[in-house]
Amino acid sequence: MTRSIRLRPWQKTALDRFIASSTPDFLAVATPGAGKTTFALTAARHRLAERPGRLVVVAPTAHLKQQWAHAAARFALHLDPSWAASDGSLAPDMHGLVTTYQQVATSAAALRGPAHGAFVIFDELHHAADDRAWGDAIRHAFEGADRRLALSGTPFRSDTRSIPFVDYHLDEARPDFEYGYGDALADRRVVRPVYFPRTSGQMEWSAPDGTEQGASFDDDLDAARSSQRLRTALSLEGEWLPTVLRAANERLVEVRREQPDAGGLVIATDQEHARGIGELLRSRFGTRAAVVTSDDPRASMHIAAFAAGRQPWLVAVRMVSEGVDIPRLRVGVYATTTSTELFFRQAVGRLVRWTRGVPRQKSWLFIPDDPRLRRLAAGIAEQRRHSLARRERPTERNGLDDPGALDPAGVEEEQLSLFAVISAVATEGEGPADAEDVGTDDDDGDGPGFDLELAPPPPLAGVVPGRGLNDPLDAGLTRGDDKKRLRDLNAELARDLVRSTGWSHAQVNRELNRIAGVSRVTEATVSQLRLRLEKGTRWLSRST
Repeated sequence: MTRSIRLRPWQKTALDRFIASSTPDFLAVATPGAGKTTFALTAARHRLAERPGRLVVVAPTAHLKQQWAHAAARFALHLDPSWAASDGSLAPDMHGLVTTYQQVATSAAALRGPAHGAFVIFDELHHAADDRAWGDAIRHAFEGADRRLALSGTPFRSDTRSIPFVDYHLDEARPDFEYGYGDALADRRVVRPVYFPRTSGQMEWSAPDGTEQGASFDDDLDAARSSQRLRTALSLEGEWLPTVLRAANERLVEVRREQPDAGGLVIATDQEHARGIGELLRSRFGTRAAVVTSDDPRASMHIAAFAAGRQPWLVAVRMVSEGVDIPRLRVGVYATTTSTELFFRQAVGRLVRWTRGVPRQKSWLFIPDDPRLRRLAAGIAEQRRHSLARRERPTERNGLDDPGALDPAGVEEEQLSLFAVISAVATEGEGPADAEDVGTDDDDGDGPGFDLELAPPPPLAGVVPGRGLNDPLDAGLTRGDDKKRLRDLNAELARDLVRSTGWSHAQVNRELNRIAGVSRVTEATVSQLRLRLEKGTRWLSRST
């Protein structure tokens, strides 16, 4: 059981402000990699010790549900990442559940029960504005919560929908606590400085109207032709992309001499593009790449394996753009046509997490020298302040806050089949010295911090504290992981009993539930699942 935690200064300041707040809602904006999860779970432990109740976490993706469950387990908080509205009541040996914004949209009514009087954490709350109906569902599901802690690493959006439980002032969201990338760099040993090597080029393509076009990244083009130029540069058919991949791979090889497990990330445009980049890395440079696409049901497993392994490259589309924790990433290639500020900053956030014990922790994100991306990179270096905009502000647009102007994927989408790449050749590149030299901290020790004693987590029904070796956490599993394993074993046992007894699946499962004293497998505790398995095994032995 986690009894104490070491907090960074910003986490302690944010926690003090959260504790002092008398309102049910608290918005904390902190740069990616700064440790928002640790802050949030510490706040949860504190509040739940004062007022025991459920803990509900809302995450952007299914992969992040697992990540949150594992993080919470380190705080002795047991969350069910497999919860579904059809499961019935939450098992009494779980402190709460992890769900996604998309699930909330379809299960708001079912969540009102578990969320009533609960402590709720919204991870990357701006996702509540992805769809108008999502915001309404979130309000309906969580309006009865005791406290709502919203987290965001990217305090801005490219749309104009308002977000529930956010305090708006003069059409802007007002964070209760804010900790920016510049603040984290100044504090040292919190995040890494990121540099942006830029590569220009000469591109030629056949436009959808049949005309042949040619331009470099220095040429001033309208939005449609700018998008076509970027798509041409990133094409697998030209030489621009292999040139950039070569430079990025050489940088990664250099970094791995000092950090042998350092990894690289290529963010691709789509699934076909991702697979092609993986093949380029193999055929041109003889390096292995894990390719992760959303159509792969084992995608989350592949990301977790890459995070824990030593493979050099990961190629993905959107699955690792936000929140996914892979601290060993040091080099990135921005090979996607998505150029919204939100997405770009999320991509940068994958490279900034400080790793204890690793000296000289600079990171590099290789980008096309596209004017839009150039401005975004410069904006991170200059640390412009942004906030979650409820409405577009005409004086702040400048071509950067207009989703149509920023996302080339939306330009002439219907005629994309008529677009054809002729050639793409990389020319001069702008190295990391081009970026603002914010310096780097060669001290690989811990930064300053505060040791905080945690009150015990809320007690759970049927669970005896300090179970020692019987606790599934000792095997590196969360309680949810252990339950999934036991449910799978119970399902296999039920199939064996169907074959040996001639009963139907429904009859066998009803009898197993009866002799184990459970109403539904989804509501069973770990001990009940073990008892069900034990009694069912005896039944199988007698029947055979």
